[in-house]
Amino acid sequence: MGRREELDERLRPDGTALLTVECQQGVVGKDSALPELAAVARRSGALANVARLVDAAHGAGVQVIHAVAERRPDGRGSNDNARLFRAAARLPVQQHSGSTAVRIAEPIQVADEDLVVRRLHGLSPLAGTGVDALLRNLGCRTLVVTGVSANVAVPNAVFDAVNLGYTVVVPRDAIAGVPADYTPAMIRHTLALVATVATTDDLLAAWKAPRFPAGRGQDPSARRVAR
Repeated sequence: MGRREELDERLRPDGTALLTVECQQGVVGKDSALPELAAVARRSGALANVARLVDAAHGAGVQVIHAVAERRPDGRGSNDNARLFRAAARLPVQQHSGSTAVRIAEPIQVADEDLVVRRLHGLSPLAGTGVDALLRNLGCRTLVVTGVSANVAVPNAVFDAVNLGYTVVVPRDAIAGVPADYTPAMIRHTLALVATVATTDDLLAAWKAPRFPAGRGQDPSARRVAR
């Protein structure tokens, strides 16, 4: 089996989920708490590629999960045991639950059947968030990881997914970190050791002839909802 056929088989819609990591307005939007990261995500095309993958997943019947990081205004339950958390608590834009900052950012479209998983603690979109149980209940064995950042949350998601027994696919042009040249180095020297590295176009090609399982992949035009 060639690489193209192997990737197509790995990305079968009935066994695959697409995870977007912290693609929220307060992180990658115009009023981001992290403007350098937001600028890189947009300038590199990573955010646009996440949106392309989400649209393709909707059309192919691939489950989409949006992982959102947020905190209560009183900080209850959130971590303060690392410099990253303490610095985030002082930023002018806060990822407060229910605020505009924790809505999924444009141009990503959210559909009715998408799952939005919110966490108040830690660094990982998977650890302690219930995503693992959701994936298993959905019959997913392959997880496509996209979003930000290549510095922390994306590799954390990849490692956790691999440790839980999932096959992970990382579209290298649909993740971003800072500085911009850190992302390809992280992919080459770290993520490529544990995940299948592909491109957005590779995944779009794999999903271009969808095979809809029962109850999934219905008319995508009827499933868009407000963010």
